[in-house]
Amino acid sequence: MTFSTHLDTLNWDEICLSIYGKTDHDVKIALTKDKPDMNDLMALLSPAASQYLEAMAVKAQRITRQRFGNTVGLFIPMYLSNLCANECTYCGFSLSNPMTRKTLTHNEIVAECQTINRLGFSQVLLVTGEYPSQVGMPYFKTHIKTVREHVSSLLMEVQPLSTDDYAQLKSWGLDGVMLYQETYHKPSYAYHHLKGKKRNFNWRLDAPDRIGQAKIDKIGLGVLVGLSDNFRTDCYMMAEHLRYLQKTHWQSRFSVAVPRLRPCAGGISPHCTMSDKELVQVLCALRLFAPEVDIVLSTRESPTFRDHVIPLMVTQMSAYSQTKPGGYSAADNQTADDTLEQFSIDDDRHPKAVVRKLTEQGLQPIWKDWDSYLGRE
Repeated sequence: MTFSTHLDTLNWDEICLSIYGKTDHDVKIALTKDKPDMNDLMALLSPAASQYLEAMAVKAQRITRQRFGNTVGLFIPMYLSNLCANECTYCGFSLSNPMTRKTLTHNEIVAECQTINRLGFSQVLLVTGEYPSQVGMPYFKTHIKTVREHVSSLLMEVQPLSTDDYAQLKSWGLDGVMLYQETYHKPSYAYHHLKGKKRNFNWRLDAPDRIGQAKIDKIGLGVLVGLSDNFRTDCYMMAEHLRYLQKTHWQSRFSVAVPRLRPCAGGISPHCTMSDKELVQVLCALRLFAPEVDIVLSTRESPTFRDHVIPLMVTQMSAYSQTKPGGYSAADNQTADDTLEQFSIDDDRHPKAVVRKLTEQGLQPIWKDWDSYLGRE
């Protein structure tokens, strides 16, 4: 069985009604649990839980410190290409956007790696649009080993691949894959994905299964808030996905993220909005439900919000992100660049400023969490 089979047994509307039907009593019971179940998670995600946000935050912070100490991992996304064969309503890389397209060459990749290293980063997330004919396995084979020479931990966020492809990527040095479903609501997914292979809901949905089958160390799940009309139900479905994967692929580690829609070229307005308070509630609920997983917070969020939330439950964060190919070299050289970016970021602080703030809060920034002498298994 794959998760797509399990998802077919879940009724979106019924789950939505259950979440909104939770009471103060349900929330209080959930807060007493050391191991909240799916029903408890509904209560923690519900509007009723908003009155208990302080208690949720205190417990989430305590659990995070117990599990992860005072550490926060730092990573940086490195965009290899903005070519994309998909048409999506919310993404700047969409096929129809008449903007400059770019795919990095070997020398440009080396330059990006060197700039990233000078910034202090050793954990890198490689990102591309979905254009397999030019940015597929042959391209990855040529360039992943180059990047691997410059980093201690390598993750990717690219198009869904086969199990064999993921196994091949692992043999070349890949440590993890972030693959966000965007939304688990099938009608909303179809509405936002107009052309290209990304229209295939189940191919994307079952990709984390294939990643797990390839024995890749880390799998990242995520919901893009603003695509469906109910973020609470979407986040619940992501938790169902997480729990299924933890049982099925127990050898892998997991992360979750709840990014909010950001402006981009040709982008839409969100179908639902999530306030800062609501995002904190969701992240606290996820921490109470899954104490062992990494919670990721990106530069989509403002500096003020990140500074307040990261000490509570966040264990992985990006910093100084450039969302276009060659962005770090261009910024380092202070050169103008009209290359199409995927979306605009909100927290553009230099890594030194981010680290300074983390240190002031009593947190230890982790630039590197692995070394080659430890092996890759």
